Amino acid sequence: MTTALMANYGNPSLQFTHGKGSFLYTADEEVYLDFTAGIAVNCLGHCHPALVKAIQAQSETLWHTSNLFSNPVTERLAKRLTELSFADRVFFANSGTEAVECGFKMMRRYHYHHGNPQRQRIITLTESFHGRTLAPIAACRNPLHIEGFLVGDSGFDQVRYGDLQALADSITDKTAGVILEPVQGEGGIRPATAEYLRGIRELCDQHGILLMFDEVQSGMGRTGYLFAHEAHGVEPDLLASAKGLGGGFPIGACLSTEKVAAVMTAGTHGSTFGGNPLAAAVANAVLDELTSPGFMAQVKDRSQKLCQGIDALAKAFPGVLKGYTGAGLMIGIVSAGSNAELLAALQQQKVLAVKAGGNSVRLLPPLNVSESEIDQALAALEAACRHLSQQ
Repeated sequence: MTTALMANYGNPSLQFTHGKGSFLYTADEEVYLDFTAGIAVNCLGHCHPALVKAIQAQSETLWHTSNLFSNPVTERLAKRLTELSFADRVFFANSGTEAVECGFKMMRRYHYHHGNPQRQRIITLTESFHGRTLAPIAACRNPLHIEGFLVGDSGFDQVRYGDLQALADSITDKTAGVILEPVQGEGGIRPATAEYLRGIRELCDQHGILLMFDEVQSGMGRTGYLFAHEAHGVEPDLLASAKGLGGGFPIGACLSTEKVAAVMTAGTHGSTFGGNPLAAAVANAVLDELTSPGFMAQVKDRSQKLCQGIDALAKAFPGVLKGYTGAGLMIGIVSAGSNAELLAALQQQKVLAVKAGGNSVRLLPPLNVSESEIDQALAALEAACRHLSQQ
């Protein structure tokens, strides 16, 4: 396929013209069950009626004014996010990596404001992923992402995931804070334990440094909680949200406690499009759905059904599947062979999934996925396992 696009995404062979619910359609009406959800973005599937209605209504009233002025749609979204979380304040951006960048700036500005300008370094974890702008790729140190882009460490110290003592040993009088994903996504769908999160929170409190959670992928109901960390009762000082927040419309948010947000005075940060009324209207509609009675319980029920099915297939095809990891509807199928081959075999069965670290294949279905759609995905996975076991 000839394209004028840059080649950084390769040359995808599949092209979709429209979507509805959990399904995507090609121009010749081939139907695929979409368990990527735009990589955890389309949390309510494609063209959800409530989101369509929200953006249509907003498009007829106000699109953009810039942050030189206020608007009630964005103010309402910020208020709701604070009421539903640990946070007191919100900064709106356009993406997850922008939300993370805001958090990095706030960590450093916080210590500068309090008379400790030397506290500039931020601790990160191995196999993490925080976005593709310069600071996040410096934080994560993935060789594929930093080659030709970075010189030096840009003020980040990386420690081994899960090693609390290594993290404690890395804290110095130059440390500003710690960032981590409560459930690692790109790194292989690895949920952090409650003990690990509590230990990091205690270290941050002990040393007077800040804790930031990257919930760009794990947040907005993906694990059966609005934010994954809620399952463990550990609260951060800062949090990055995006992806599912807009249900398919670009929006990011950096959530913060009042004590940290207080350092972001006029002119310290900004975003031309961040929090524009169109994005905020869709995000408000997403929150309406996610906070409706029984929604999160349904996510947990669907997760149980999907995980039980994967577990049964892993026992039936041990040469193909090792099992699964994850939480809620953020699931990694651990391949016994090549995860690329498993991904391709699923696509042959008209099911779309995403690769991840740890030789995993990610399943990220819409949060409102039906039981019959889960049955369809499991039947496709069984067919893929049968095909791979015969090779």
